[in-house]
Parts: sequence; C-alpha cells; structure tokens
Amino acid sequence: MADSSTQSIQVQAPLDQVAAVICDFPRYPEWADAMKQVEVIEEYEDGYAAQVRFVMDAGPLSDDYTLDYAYAEDLSRIEWHLVAPSKMQRTLNGSYDLSDNGDGTTTVQYMLEVELSIGMLGMFRRKAEKMIMDTALKELKRRVESLAEA
Repeated sequence: MADSSTQSIQVQAPLDQVAAVICDFPRYPEWADAMKQVEVIEEYEDGYAAQVRFVMDAGPLSDDYTLDYAYAEDLSRIEWHLVAPSKMQRTLNGSYDLSDNGDGTTTVQYMLEVELSIGMLGMFRRKAEKMIMDTALKELKRRVESLAEA
C-alpha cells in the first residue's frame, strides 16, 4: 500500500516563475542532485510535457521511470503518476499545489505518494520520504530564487 506525505515551502518568486522551473524538465539535472537524466517523451498540443522519463541516482536508490503529467490551466496544480512499475517503485503519485501569496511569493505544497517495489521498514521509509521531500523543495526553492535574482 502506498503512503502519502505532504510538505510545503515559501518561495520568494511569483507563481509563474515557480511553475516555469517545475515544467522545465530537461534542466532538472542542473539543480536536482539525484536526477542524472530527464527526457520529455511526449508533449501536449500546448507544449507542456505529457510524459517524462527520469533516470535517478541517489546513492543506494537508483531508478529509471516514466511519469505522466497533468496541469491546471493556470498552472496552480501540477500532478503526476507513474506510467508503469519500475525497478524500485510500484506507485508514484504526486503534485505541486502553488498558491500566490499576493506579495510576490508563492507557497508550494508538495504531495508525494510512493509504494516501493523493495521491502523497507516503515520507520526507514518515512525517513527516506521526508528526506526526498525536504531535498526536492529546498532544491526547487534555491533554483527558482537564483533565477529570480539573475
């Protein structure tokens, strides 16, 4: 059974800039340490990625998987799910919910639901999920804010 976790962070940039970084999949290896290769496989008519292949290497956890993406019209929600089970994952669903705070900042809420293909004690799985989410949000924040300053 898949477990889900949610975390949020405030980014010092408007919603459209945050969404632009999230949707720029080919550049993930530039700022997301575990992502070694990211390839858009299929696009919607509007140019947004429909399916994206990820090659991840996070030390003891490495995987090659494809996600299917859907977007809210205003990009306030970007969600995904695993196309097919991979070496490490049976289920991977997630979303970014972006809220404009009205002051030039954006709150990013990150939800992740994962079911691993390998057995892992609950305590270790929750610790790994927290680390993945913390890292993902901090790396996203750092990337968006560094581009906003440039």
